[in-house]
Amino acid sequence: MSFVIRLQWFFKLRWSRYALAITLMTIISLLSTIPPKMIGNTIDHIRDKNLSAAGLDHTVLLLVGLSILLYVMAYIWITTLFGNSALIEKLLRGRLLAHLTKMTPGFFQRNSTGQLMALATNDVLAIGQTAGYGVMTLVNTLVGASVVIITMISLISFKLMIAALIPLPILVVVINKLGKKIRVRFIAAQASFGKMNDQALESISGMRVIRSYVQEEKDIVAFNQVTADVMNKNKRVSILNALFQPTISLIVGFSFCIGIGYGSYMVFHQQITLGQLISFNIYLGMLIWPMISFGEFINVLQRGSASVDRLDKAFSQEADIKDAAELISVDVPASIEMKQLTFCYPGSANHSLEQVSFRLERGETLGIVGRTGGGKSTLLKQLLRQYPIEHQKLFIAETPVEKIALDQMKQWIAYVPQEHLLLSKTIRENIALGKPKATLPEIEHAVEMASFTGDVAQMAEGLETIIGENGVMLSGGQKQRIAIARALLIDSEILILDDSLSAVDARTESRILHQIRMNRAGKTTLITSHRLSAVSHANWILVLDEGKVVEEGTHEQLMLHRGWYKEQWDHQQMEASLQEGEQ
Repeated sequence: MSFVIRLQWFFKLRWSRYALAITLMTIISLLSTIPPKMIGNTIDHIRDKNLSAAGLDHTVLLLVGLSILLYVMAYIWITTLFGNSALIEKLLRGRLLAHLTKMTPGFFQRNSTGQLMALATNDVLAIGQTAGYGVMTLVNTLVGASVVIITMISLISFKLMIAALIPLPILVVVINKLGKKIRVRFIAAQASFGKMNDQALESISGMRVIRSYVQEEKDIVAFNQVTADVMNKNKRVSILNALFQPTISLIVGFSFCIGIGYGSYMVFHQQITLGQLISFNIYLGMLIWPMISFGEFINVLQRGSASVDRLDKAFSQEADIKDAAELISVDVPASIEMKQLTFCYPGSANHSLEQVSFRLERGETLGIVGRTGGGKSTLLKQLLRQYPIEHQKLFIAETPVEKIALDQMKQWIAYVPQEHLLLSKTIRENIALGKPKATLPEIEHAVEMASFTGDVAQMAEGLETIIGENGVMLSGGQKQRIAIARALLIDSEILILDDSLSAVDARTESRILHQIRMNRAGKTTLITSHRLSAVSHANWILVLDEGKVVEEGTHEQLMLHRGWYKEQWDHQQMEASLQEGEQ
């Protein structure tokens, strides 16, 4: 029942289709009882020597017509029922993807990519099978068995039916125990399948690194261990599955023995006719499929219930960040202000940011620098609202960010992260990701601002060049500039560059920053970088160390301060001079 309750939204949506399929299956079960009775009557007529040619022709024509009718109805219910199965798989995959798009990084830390892929493939498939094949087996069990048993009682003999069905309670006990064990083993098999997905993803995405460190054999051994675990756990499920049909056949075989033995006794004592005995055994044979269906139903239901549990567990996890009950409308991000903000990642005991404060007016640029692990990217993520933060600590246009709609925040911000996600599509499609209807002149202008025009000109297909999965055909600098062009194309109010110029040379960096200053006049920019020349033009610069602001000011003020910033600046300038001298 829990399976039906959890998917009641779908059964309510498609109740008419299910009603049609179940009605047709019921009618087929009723009509299927006619041929055995006709066969028994014909045999009795033959025995009594009163079968005429006209009567035989009439019987044969009725059987042919009935077969055609059953075929048509079976075609309709099969396409209807299994159409529902395919539909629920589609809807669940869509709901899962929609749910994932709303989740924050914390969700993906708790759930690996492999496990989420297993949900979208194996688990959704198991649910679809239960909603289609499972319903079919349930109806066959309840309706088919009931119709056959009632027919046996009313047309043949109640005593013979009771005797023949004596072994069936044993079947119920055995199948119940097998079903419970299958559920436990199936959950374990699904979990191992998720781990295999993780291993495969890591191996494929990191193939170049694996080969460069000559770790192919070790990776193959590790993958073989994971796949062996999947195989063994699925074998354990298959072993129990394999017990269903032989068990059912064995018990039904006992029923046949009783039916033939006791039935022959009743024929000998003229309690039933020979034709009735033959009809009875045909009906008993018709019970085999409902009994098998019962075993299949328990099997499929246990798989579906286990998969629904796993899927519900994912759906029950809510995003860490939600819109407040009462939102405040803000037209333009006229200012960004952080007031003594302290932040700690979920599950961490140490502060990643501590008492950080700054104010940035619209149109200004904020530079954020510091040692590796100092908290630069963490600071930017507060604007992206990826993690919960203290209330009344971050303001946009004098409004706390927790009072501003998440969709509004997303519309304001264009973000270029350190790790760029590029699609296996053309350069044009990658750049136009945030603005699919962008015109060619708009895309070309964004390419020019990202100093990528020369690279595009050297490619045979130009903007229509397919770059491969995650830009495998491009260099690191080219990937960064495509990501920058993508962000510049949407011309957002706030541009966030998270160390996004690290893979380009100093001259290219200078050209890109010059284009940004020219084309984004009056709009806000935040830049983190290890190369101080990338932030020297900023209106305000923060120097972070272990999550704390250790220095802040303009470039000129920081140079006079003679702290870490000046030491790093002098060091980088000396390196640049040496490189130019070598060239």
